[in-house]
Amino acid sequence: MTSQPNTGPDSAAQDMSPAEIQAVIDRILSKDSPARDTGAANADIAEPRAVLGRAQAISGLATEHGSYDGDQQDLEERRALRRTAGLSTELEDVTEVEYRQLRLERVVLAGLWSEGTLADAENSLRELAALAETAGSEVLDGLVQRRAKPDPGTFLGSGKAQELKDIVMSTGADTVVVDAELAPSQRRALEDIVKVKVIDRTALILDIFAQHAKSREGKAQVELAQLEYLLPRLRGWGESMSRQAGGQVGGAGAGMGSRGPGETKIELDRRRIRTRMAKLRREIAAMKPARETKRANRRRNAVPSVAIAGYTNAGKSSLLNRLTDAGVLVENALFATLDPTVRKAETSDGLGYTLADTVGFVRSLPTQLVEAFRSTLEEVADSDLILHVVDVSHPDPEGQIAAVRSVFSEVDARKVPEIIVLNKADAADPFVVERLKQREPRHVVVSARTGEGIPELLRAVSEGIPRPSVKLELMIPYSRGDVLSKLHETEAEIVSLDHEETGTRAVVMVREGLAAELDPFVRND
Repeated sequence: MTSQPNTGPDSAAQDMSPAEIQAVIDRILSKDSPARDTGAANADIAEPRAVLGRAQAISGLATEHGSYDGDQQDLEERRALRRTAGLSTELEDVTEVEYRQLRLERVVLAGLWSEGTLADAENSLRELAALAETAGSEVLDGLVQRRAKPDPGTFLGSGKAQELKDIVMSTGADTVVVDAELAPSQRRALEDIVKVKVIDRTALILDIFAQHAKSREGKAQVELAQLEYLLPRLRGWGESMSRQAGGQVGGAGAGMGSRGPGETKIELDRRRIRTRMAKLRREIAAMKPARETKRANRRRNAVPSVAIAGYTNAGKSSLLNRLTDAGVLVENALFATLDPTVRKAETSDGLGYTLADTVGFVRSLPTQLVEAFRSTLEEVADSDLILHVVDVSHPDPEGQIAAVRSVFSEVDARKVPEIIVLNKADAADPFVVERLKQREPRHVVVSARTGEGIPELLRAVSEGIPRPSVKLELMIPYSRGDVLSKLHETEAEIVSLDHEETGTRAVVMVREGLAAELDPFVRND
């Protein structure tokens, strides 16, 4: 038998060089890889698929805490009840109950690129990925659609919604998270297409707040925000739409007093929600006097107040721990701390002031949360100085600043003096730091983790808080040691002390309220 020459595909493969064969293998593997490159090579693609590795909003630093952060026992308690992969919702082994851990949701993200650059759209989706990770979910994939405005029916449009359905089926996801606030009709229509649960950005943030709220006031504020969000989104089917009707309705003949269409179960639910919201508003209003009393005490004693505010995960709690050894919970996650913490501090010359750590802000912070947390945000509006903490290692620090200042406007805090604190300088690009320094004239560059720039920040705070303005020269008899003790304890700035034969001669700077009390001791010669 004579062999025929091989002219098929194998012949072409034999003629290929090893480098060409390797190139084919690499190309095949790149098609099968779940990761997709959205770097410079894809900058011109109109509808890119997003890269969702570690979210950029989460810090990449290896160390999460410093020695000044304390024992962090609250963090251990929080992580003891954390969603984890590998646990089924249907418990096959009763020992799984002992772990007290929830099943990790598998989510796919979806967003619109309607304005700005592709990098802005990707940063927004990465922040949504960080929110999902903080809520305890596993982010599998995501897509960004180039579109002038959202589709009124399904938000993404029918074609892109079908593509999203294919991604959900291929990845085995059980939830879709949309990077916007969806109308109730858009959410229903999108769920009908993708066949899994759909939530929006607002619902995701509310879920994080519900997990992290610890105080009674914080829990009430979060529940109120959740109910305000839920009320227009109630849905009913089956028995939920049945009428509460009896008597002779429909020929039942069961008695008088119940004629008419009756009330559906969903209407009952709405009424219960409104009743619960009214009760929560009364409870929050009842808690407000306690907070106002504390503020009134500080005002009466003329104690300057400094509020630490800024974007979530910018390092506000770490900065408070560094400045006061407060031991506040610190976690590399979004919205780790919700309840405000107030600590006392002193300037280098002995002038006391308070430092308040407030709830973090985020782009498109839900209006329900702004209203529910208004009593908490009053700490910012009533302060004498705001330390606006900015994460300069973030891809879009200018966007963070703009988002925070928009919330300042909503709570009437724009008139309060502000110092921009450029935090995480040890992990930031020097060119970004220099750009922000040029843009913000009143700034301090710090690193709460390493302590860099903390002395400069303390000097800026000392110069920024209101100081006593009335200068007095006093002669205090030795029999009135209580007056001298009060000068040391209250917000007075002692310039000099001289012990003479008849008493203590003191030159002090005091506030107007204290000046009237010290009038009998003023030296007139």
